[in-house]
Amino acid sequence: MALACNTLNDCDGQLICIKGKCNDDPDVGTHICKGGGSSPSSPPPSGNCPLSGERSCKEPSFPAKYKCSPPVTSTTKAKLTLNDFSEGGEGGAPSECDERYHAKTERVVALSTGWYDGGSRCGRMIKITASNGKSVTAKVVDECDTLHGCDSEHGFLPPCENNIVDGSDAVWEALGLNKDLGIVPVTWSMA
Repeated sequence: MALACNTLNDCDGQLICIKGKCNDDPDVGTHICKGGGSSPSSPPPSGNCPLSGERSCKEPSFPAKYKCSPPVTSTTKAKLTLNDFSEGGEGGAPSECDERYHAKTERVVALSTGWYDGGSRCGRMIKITASNGKSVTAKVVDECDTLHGCDSEHGFLPPCENNIVDGSDAVWEALGLNKDLGIVPVTWSMA
C-alpha cells in the first residue's frame, strides 16, 4: 500500500510512514516523524525528527527531547549505551515489554522511543554490529524513553536521545567492547 504521508498522523494506525509513503510492512521501517514536504506527495527530508522541550534533570542541560527516531534500515546507525536491567540497576523499573528485570548475563536491549515503536519490537531479536566487525543478536525488552525521565521509573536519568540502543553487559561483552567507554557507535537491524 502506498499513500502519500508526511507524518504518522497521515497514516492510519495500521500503517507506517516511510520515505513519504504509508507502508504496511513493519520490517521495512518504523514509526518515524519527518518534516513536511513542499506538497503532500513530495517526500519529506529523511531522518528529520523535530525536537520537543529539554532533556535535563539538572544543570548542565541535555539536548532536547525527541518524539521519533531515524528510519530503520539494514545498517541503522546508533549509539550503544550500557544499561543494567537487573533489579536495583540504573534502569529503574522492570523492563516495559515483560515487566521483568534481566540479569547482566542476558543479551537484552532497550530501543529509543521511535524504534521501540509502541512495543511492536518487544521480544524480537535485533542484530548489533560494532566498528570492530563483531556482531551479536539481542532481545528487545524495553524502551529507552526519549520523552520522559528524571523520575524513579526512569532511574532519575534524563530522557534518551533518539538513536540509542541501550545494551546489557552481555551485549557489550559479546561485541568485545570496553564497558568503561559507556557509549560507542554501532549499527543495528532486525535479526
